[in-house]
Amino acid sequence: MATVTMSVFRGDARGGAFKDYRVESEEGMVVLDVIHRIQATQAQDLACRWNCKAGKCGSCSAEVNGKPRLMCMTRMDLFEPGETITVAPIRTFPLIRDLVTDVSFNYEKAKQVPPLRLRPPESDGTYRMMQEDIDRIQEFHKCIECFLCQDVCHVIRDHEEKKRIFAGPRFFIKIASLDMHPLDTQDRAEFAQRHAGVGLCNITKCCTEVCPEHIHITDNGIIPLKERMADEFDPIVWLLRKFRGQRKAPA
Repeated sequence: MATVTMSVFRGDARGGAFKDYRVESEEGMVVLDVIHRIQATQAQDLACRWNCKAGKCGSCSAEVNGKPRLMCMTRMDLFEPGETITVAPIRTFPLIRDLVTDVSFNYEKAKQVPPLRLRPPESDGTYRMMQEDIDRIQEFHKCIECFLCQDVCHVIRDHEEKKRIFAGPRFFIKIASLDMHPLDTQDRAEFAQRHAGVGLCNITKCCTEVCPEHIHITDNGIIPLKERMADEFDPIVWLLRKFRGQRKAPA
């Protein structure tokens, strides 16, 4: 057992500051365990959001030593002995209190994504799909909606004026998973470009770097979407298609 110093943000939308707590940490504990111990022994009013404590609900997102992480998956033995460990709320979304932020922006964006629209089944009433098509989208379904990718996205974090037309990486992989679904018939190109704002993403891969589920958000989701947008909206491609269409018409 060791005594550690946890510097935890305390405050609300009106302001706040970091407060140091000296607390005992035992072998095998994670940051969330230590936060719970602070709540139990020193600060019963410390606000913290969590649910499963197994890295599957995405509730306990925070910035630990400046890096967006799940507190329940961040082991205390990652830090050097004697190191002060800072725990702050994710900064991109409005602060409610202490470590709890208002992430309703994400739920509003989720409502806007055009849903899956299945093609009619085969004549025998079944659907048939190639296994490679299913494998392609499986990783996208691992998303636990921790919103860490949204937290580090500079468009959401630094450009308030863009939020109306920008969904962010979590929803780019949502759109990609629907568009790549072998049975889907919905055309989301216009939505992805005009309303989700995929063109504003400059593929820095910061979202991929913080994903606790190791989803290849940029390479497997965003880049294919951007390539499709180039095909759909590039004026040269449009002219070539029109030209080819005119040449084929007399035949």
